[in-house]
This record gives sequence, structure tokens and C-alpha cells, in this order.
Amino acid sequence: MHVAHVVVTVLAALMAGFSGTVLLLRARWIVEALTDYQVPRAWWTWLGLAKAAGAVGLLAGLFLPMIGAVAGAGLVLYFAGAAVTVARARRYAHIPFPLVYAAPIVGALALGYAA
Repeated sequence: MHVAHVVVTVLAALMAGFSGTVLLLRARWIVEALTDYQVPRAWWTWLGLAKAAGAVGLLAGLFLPMIGAVAGAGLVLYFAGAAVTVARARRYAHIPFPLVYAAPIVGALALGYAA
């Protein structure tokens, strides 16, 4: 296992975990955004739990690579869906935000594959 892989994976897990936590805690700025994007309120807890589970899966992937790969793929799909949701809401200036969260996950997957 390379140091770069560990560092990028931990960064990706921290970012995904943060994203899930602020959603679960209903931070005002995330609630406003989700309302603007017309994401049903009933989904918010599940979406936050999905991000938190993905973060844990990324960290577990340092020891069990298949779990990390599945968690990473799930999170990439999650944030791609978030970008589509933002675009559907015509908040084009906000599209980079989910992509910023997806970038270290893609990096962790690539470094894990290269290792």
C-alpha cells in the first residue's frame, strides 16, 4: 500500500463523512440547498447515511480492498447523481460542489488500482 493511496483515501473519507454529517445534522446551508434542488425531505436522512457509510467503507477498504472499491464506486455514483440533481434544478454554478467531493474518491480508486 502506497502512502499516497492512504492519504488520498483518508481525505476522501473525511470529505464524504463531513458531507454526510452536515446533512444528518441538517446544517442550515445544506437544507437550503436541498430545498432549492427539490430533493424530497424524506430522502435526506438516507442520503446522509449513504455518504457516511461510504466514508466508513473507504476506510475499511484500506484493509479490505474490495469493500473500498465498492464504497468508492457507490460514492462516485452518488456525487454524479448529485451533480445531475443540481443541473436539473438549473443551479449551474453549484455543479462543481459535488464534483469536488467526488474528485478525491476517484483519486483513491485510481491509486488503489495502481497499487
